[in-house]
Amino acid sequence: MAKRPAPPSADLSKTPGFQAGEGDLFNGADERGFFAESRSGAKRPAAIVEQETDTVHYHGHRDRLRARYRDGGDAALADYELLELLLFRLIPRRDTKPIAKALIARFGTLGSVLGAPLPLLQEVKGVGETVALDLKLVASVSQRMLKSEIRNKQVLGSWSSVIDYCHAAMAHETREQFRVLFLDKRNVLIADEVQGQGTVDHTPVYPREVVRRALELSSTALILIHNHPSGDPTPSRADIEMTKTIIDTAKPLGITVHDHIIIGKDGHASFKGLRLI
Repeated sequence: MAKRPAPPSADLSKTPGFQAGEGDLFNGADERGFFAESRSGAKRPAAIVEQETDTVHYHGHRDRLRARYRDGGDAALADYELLELLLFRLIPRRDTKPIAKALIARFGTLGSVLGAPLPLLQEVKGVGETVALDLKLVASVSQRMLKSEIRNKQVLGSWSSVIDYCHAAMAHETREQFRVLFLDKRNVLIADEVQGQGTVDHTPVYPREVVRRALELSSTALILIHNHPSGDPTPSRADIEMTKTIIDTAKPLGITVHDHIIIGKDGHASFKGLRLI
């Protein structure tokens, strides 16, 4: 019986479109070489390497800044650095120094940053609604701390604390605000209430409403306070006349107006100190 010829070996190298190369399964190489990529020889994308380098840089900067604060307190840091330290927690994966500097450049001081309205804070690049709200939260905590310094104390004996609190609460408002500190017969604070809020240079004040509220609270003394968003705390003629009207309305009812304080961004004016009352 005639022998059948052996089938020709498959030579895929002659197949159109096929190119043999080192590492091909059909070129005798281990099939693992078809899938594996050398860890040591692989190049990582430049963008990833650059991002990781930046991350290491600002994390090292954060550690150094924290150490300075730990060792020297807030006196060891500039305003923008203290703000930057705060922003670390609010923006954990970003270099916050440019944002802190931009906020100080826009608003002038750390206090002005914390006192700025939400919409204006969000105009600064890198500050979204969440960060802006957290900054306002810090401002609110600060105001509560200052207010605690005058609560349940004789206000007239804690005058510097009163000024500090009023400045923190009102100096950076963009609209005029009129508030009243209602005191009892021992000059202890009963209530602190905003009685009106107006425009950039005017707020409506109703003397009868101020006195009516004092009677409701059984208050026997008042300290009037309002702010001048322009920054200049000099009393206007309208301020003087309004104060006189409140005094004249309150006096027959046994209610004393101790002072009227005008708060500016960098200072304050006292009607009593100016001998206007």
